[in-house]
Amino acid sequence: MARRRRSAQLPTTPVNSLIESLSHDGRGIARIEGKTVFVDGALPGEQIEFVYTRKHKNYDEGRTIQVLTASQDRVEARCQHYGICGGCSLMHMDPGAQLRHKQATLAEHFQHFGQLSPKKWLPPLTGPLWGYRRKARLGVKYVTKKGKVLVGFREKASPYLAELNQCEVLDPRVGKRLDELGRLIESLEAFQRIAQIEVAMDAEHVALVFRNLDPLSEADQQALISYGQQHDLWIYLQPGGPDTVSALWPESPQLRYRPEPHLTLDFAPGDFTQVNSGINEKMIQLAMQLLDVQAEDRVLDLFCGLGNFTLPLASRVASVIGVEGDASLVSHARRNAMLNQLENAEFEQADLTKTALKDYPWAKAGFNKILLDPPRSGAFEVLEQLADLGAERLLYVSCNPATLARDAGELVNKHGYQLDAAGVMDMFPHTAHVESIAVFNKI
Repeated sequence: MARRRRSAQLPTTPVNSLIESLSHDGRGIARIEGKTVFVDGALPGEQIEFVYTRKHKNYDEGRTIQVLTASQDRVEARCQHYGICGGCSLMHMDPGAQLRHKQATLAEHFQHFGQLSPKKWLPPLTGPLWGYRRKARLGVKYVTKKGKVLVGFREKASPYLAELNQCEVLDPRVGKRLDELGRLIESLEAFQRIAQIEVAMDAEHVALVFRNLDPLSEADQQALISYGQQHDLWIYLQPGGPDTVSALWPESPQLRYRPEPHLTLDFAPGDFTQVNSGINEKMIQLAMQLLDVQAEDRVLDLFCGLGNFTLPLASRVASVIGVEGDASLVSHARRNAMLNQLENAEFEQADLTKTALKDYPWAKAGFNKILLDPPRSGAFEVLEQLADLGAERLLYVSCNPATLARDAGELVNKHGYQLDAAGVMDMFPHTAHVESIAVFNKI
């Protein structure tokens, strides 16, 4: 039987060090006796004191306890919980510097994976810095030692929920209510059987989905209804998986958003929508511009979801096919096309990792332009198929710069495209998350 290794003993004495650079996840990088240390809360060029939090074979981790010489990019974090809550990692950094770091991250990935650089760097898309987030999953936990219910996000580098009063990046309709929601759940008979609250909002309404591990009593249901009525919040229950979500109050609520002034998209609380509506609207306009959509175009929109890009495309082109693997999203997208009276938008369910595009009847006529917005894992499995369609222009929206860069290398080095332009979009200010967009032209 293998002997269990003892965890490394952490030094307790603070260490003085110069921060040389910033990691992709937003931590300062120091070198101590030739070993890399990732230091939370530090910025490049700063002289700091830090303490070790973890030691590994090839690198260590630490936490800043004092800034001796501050970077000009350092700002005072606005959130009272910053440094405890794990939701944000760059709130101590000037927003402009955050964007420069994100663009540098994207550029490094392009160079690393494909020795690429776009012919043109796009200016960053920016929007609100605070209260921008309209989607969230809030943890809920009754903590015996504190004698209260906590609602919010996990502590930094910890499985435990942070004790939060409010969140500065959540839309204030919920962000200012975290303590209040905790007290609401404390008042329920089932206060230890509520596991999370799924939050989804549109411009006018807030939906709160309470994940109840046991059926709620009539008294508990009425308490939630009364709270919703008092604060104009829509209340849902989820006793099981995602398909068990049902409205408690009002009877038939409907969330919807407008990707463009002339379009309306209905969505359910659990559907994927962009968390930052301001950036989403700008992103759609940029996508239409970069794809250079024309009235005669036939466009393929892969990983289309509810039709966030598909329906704006349909209002401009001859025809568009939206392809999505989730049957529920396909059904919702079709209803959205009908809602907007767009007859030139078709939606198809397909798992492109199992069936070739060319084998689907709707792909026989081909496409001259393609838009894809894949998950974090990227679109590697379908790249060769896209090249076979012969599209003259391809627009790639990405939530992961590493997989975008990997896929860009394939498109450029193997499939005859050039990387015409790329840039970052500030979908998640104060975090290290990099949302980006790139356009490729066939050579």
